[in-house]
Amino acid sequence: MKGVLTLPFSQVKSLFPILKNPANRNRAAGFTLEEFHYAFTNALTREESDEAYAKYAIAAPGRIVFDAAILNFDPKAAAKVNFKNEDRAPLLFIAGQLDHIMPSTVNRANAKKYRTGVVAFREFEGRDHFIAGEKGWEEVATFALDWANQPTAFGLN
Repeated sequence: MKGVLTLPFSQVKSLFPILKNPANRNRAAGFTLEEFHYAFTNALTREESDEAYAKYAIAAPGRIVFDAAILNFDPKAAAKVNFKNEDRAPLLFIAGQLDHIMPSTVNRANAKKYRTGVVAFREFEGRDHFIAGEKGWEEVATFALDWANQPTAFGLN
């Protein structure tokens, strides 16, 4: 997100398989089993990760990754956010403690950019980017539903 300068090594390593080939900017690009396990399902066993890969992994537009990589250097970047918009809906950031591709530090930094309105951040211990597909996903879903029903009861933590 433009203006968020946090860039952990795990995020760079997760996205490098896409960024290392400039041709990926204009085509769909995907991850190998190993890359997927590191980036998305590192909290799962290798067997669980391979099953998730077989079921959910698809190539996606590489442009998104390339655009995000230069976001803070491009004044005309498409992914601009008005952090001061007071007329927006409540916003919940959910992070997995072990997430490599979108580390909790990046999620927290995103949440802190919003200075107005209702904003909450919640980090779930022991979870990775595949947070909604992992065992115990119901805990995350219940928290999100409870928050959506009463967003002012939760704050940025």
